[in-house]
Amino acid sequence: MPPLAGAELVQTPVLLYRYLLRCCRQLPTTAMQQHYRHAIRQGYNSHIDEDDPERIQMIIQRAIADADWILDKVRSSVFSTIQIDL
Repeated sequence: MPPLAGAELVQTPVLLYRYLLRCCRQLPTTAMQQHYRHAIRQGYNSHIDEDDPERIQMIIQRAIADADWILDKVRSSVFSTIQIDL
């Protein structure tokens, strides 16, 4: 399951950038949000000159999968913490 609705609509690097920044808002702490926003910005800047459409689509798919994994990891750790506290 994608981290946010609309992942299937991401077709360009700019849409990916905006989508990933919206995903950051779901992270629990400000420090995590800042860390991943910085990583997203660096990744975007490092691939800004990419012009191969197949490579761009690979990068988009991988970035969405990575965001999904990170958010699932955060959700599961938060959920397990709540279960332990109960």
